[in-house]
Amino acid sequence: MYSIDGVNEKRTMGTKLNLSQCTAAFLKDHAEVKYTAREIAQWIFEHYPEACAAKKEASKVLHTDADLIQQLVAEISGQRPHMQRRHPNIKVTEGKPRRYYYSDKSDETEIAEAEMPVTTDPVSGLTKWHEADLYPLLSQYLAQELALYSRRIDEKTSSNRQGSRGNHWLHPDIVALENLSADWDREVSDCVQVYSIQKTKLWSFEVKLKINTANVRECFFQAVSNSSWANLGYLVASEFNGRNIMKELRMLATAHGIGIMQLDMNNPAESQILLPARERDEIDWDMVNRLATENKDFMAYVVSIRKFYQTGGVNRHEWDGVPYTQ
Repeated sequence: MYSIDGVNEKRTMGTKLNLSQCTAAFLKDHAEVKYTAREIAQWIFEHYPEACAAKKEASKVLHTDADLIQQLVAEISGQRPHMQRRHPNIKVTEGKPRRYYYSDKSDETEIAEAEMPVTTDPVSGLTKWHEADLYPLLSQYLAQELALYSRRIDEKTSSNRQGSRGNHWLHPDIVALENLSADWDREVSDCVQVYSIQKTKLWSFEVKLKINTANVRECFFQAVSNSSWANLGYLVASEFNGRNIMKELRMLATAHGIGIMQLDMNNPAESQILLPARERDEIDWDMVNRLATENKDFMAYVVSIRKFYQTGGVNRHEWDGVPYTQ
């Protein structure tokens, strides 16, 4: 036996590279830590040099080490379904890039732990993210990539006049305004303002740290409930885990029009819309009124929209996320 980076492996495989076995062993010995297929391939290349050299030598198309690593990446991705059937504890996040990890925890436990008020994972020692950490990152992405003015809606500012559960699933986490007239000539903008033609789109976002089979439907219908008033509604998460999670979300999104967005917490600019929302032509002003009368933050959002229509401009100081170009 020998140890490299805390991983013990038997050197009994000779020059035959068993990629599935190597990947499973590596992930198990680094439990709860997420790796891309490229990171796993790079580790295998560095720690199984003889087997990798033999694989390259036997190939007619792998001429360089970079070619070999790219082939390992492709094979790890291609063997994913087979590997997960043989090793059910290996889990894979959806979105790009996929990340692989080993966990003995159930989906329910993963969701419960993601919502716990702790800052350090007791197993890996890594800093843990929480839902509140996503809000400023999402605002950054919305401003930089989608040119949206966004605002946080804090449920703690609600009146709760409806009772302890009266506002359940009522408030979105983030709302936004899209200024459709940002690039219009002033004369055109003033003309539109006089004739009350639509100059904005209103967006709503429900944010979750992690979505898997244990909470996917609850999270989705929470987004349906608190985003039905807006032109565009999205369910946002940093992780989507599970073999059929995107199939489920695609089915729900098709039926209800809520879009799906994945937030890259390390690089918000690399976040992506996995499933686009279906746009609604009209705002549900009855629901807007309900939200505004119950929540001070949402009332402030409505006031900012009114000011925009009155003045034709956006007060940048009233928003958490502001496009750089406007």
